[in-house]
Amino acid sequence: MERETEPSLSENSRRSDREDVKIIEWEEFDHELTRLWSLSSALKLATEKKQILQPKLESLIQVSTESLRRTNELEEMRQRLEARKLLVDKTSVACKVTEQDVKKKEENLSTEVRSLLVGGTTLSFAKSKLQESNCQLEGESGYAHLKIVTNKLRKRQQYMISQVSFIYPLKIEAGPSQDQELESFPGGSRLVTKPLCQGSVRILGLPFSMAPFTKMSFFTDKKEVQKLATALGYVAHAVSLIAPYLRVPIRYPLRLGGSKTYIRDYAPYIEPSSSDMSLISTLSQNSKFVEFPLFLDGQDTTRAAYAVFLLNKNIEQLLNFVGEDSLGPRQVLANLKELIRIIQSPDYINYL
Repeated sequence: MERETEPSLSENSRRSDREDVKIIEWEEFDHELTRLWSLSSALKLATEKKQILQPKLESLIQVSTESLRRTNELEEMRQRLEARKLLVDKTSVACKVTEQDVKKKEENLSTEVRSLLVGGTTLSFAKSKLQESNCQLEGESGYAHLKIVTNKLRKRQQYMISQVSFIYPLKIEAGPSQDQELESFPGGSRLVTKPLCQGSVRILGLPFSMAPFTKMSFFTDKKEVQKLATALGYVAHAVSLIAPYLRVPIRYPLRLGGSKTYIRDYAPYIEPSSSDMSLISTLSQNSKFVEFPLFLDGQDTTRAAYAVFLLNKNIEQLLNFVGEDSLGPRQVLANLKELIRIIQSPDYINYL
């Protein structure tokens, strides 16, 4: 089988060679030979030109490659340059904003510096004033001088209060045949006594008791009522003298009239009745106040008791001014006596 296939292949190759072979006539041989010679020459020339052009083409290709590489590098550099430009622009904008902020801060700082300079000037001026004040305090017109003047004022107050005590002496009833006078003068010793009973103290020999204010009847002694009104008039007059000496404006002003004295309340706790309005109430144009009698007028004792309460409040105000408390809400004469005793004591001169 192999032998049969081999001749068949050779026959096929021969047939193909025969088909490729061109049969040239003798008359055309020269012409074909010339044509082949010219083609050979042209091929040779083309090969030579190719060999000549090949180095040039290679060099051009290299140049083109290098140019393309440099073009790419330039493009990258251009992109980086654009990015740098953008960064520079952003930086310049930020610098401008920072510059504006710096200018504003400089203006604020200059304002604060000016304020600081003004404050420093004011502080130096205040310091100089303080030094002057210290010098004045240390000098002849300073604290020592003030203390001397205060002592003189207190002594003068003691003298004036002693005159009031001389005009309206307060005594305590010590027994059936003698009275003990509770007056103390400047330089005397301080007496330590228990709170006095209201009925034991007399002013100019007149006693004072709250009994008529609690129970008033038709059989009440009119002379006792008159003595009570007179004693309250004395106390009111003494209070009206002591308050200006101490330079204390009393809370409830007095309208003096001896045994017909009234005391004013600008915020009364008891509203007056319509029948008593024309007699015991006075209304001013600017401020309203009610006057309460320091005496018994008729059967109504409530208003008179309230007047005594207000009078005791004035005495309590003076006691608080000199640093003492009241002995009680009904201890009118005892409180007044305690006030006079404290003012006339030696400790009052050094009291601040």
